[in-house]
Amino acid sequence: MDVSELRAMSDADLRDQYAESKRELFNLRMQLAARQLENFRRIREVRRDVARVLTVLGERSRAGSVQS
Repeated sequence: MDVSELRAMSDADLRDQYAESKRELFNLRMQLAARQLENFRRIREVRRDVARVLTVLGERSRAGSVQS
């Protein structure tokens, strides 16, 4: 997911995206432990998606507290 797409989302959508990505990451880790994971690169992609979402949420949080 691209950062510009994330910045276009609302806070609620970002939180939903975060929850969905964390759920997917958990499932990928379970597949890895059970040796059923075929695409190992997907774990890295999802971890980076989670980080991007948290970065955008953090930026908005800091921007809101600075303006107050």
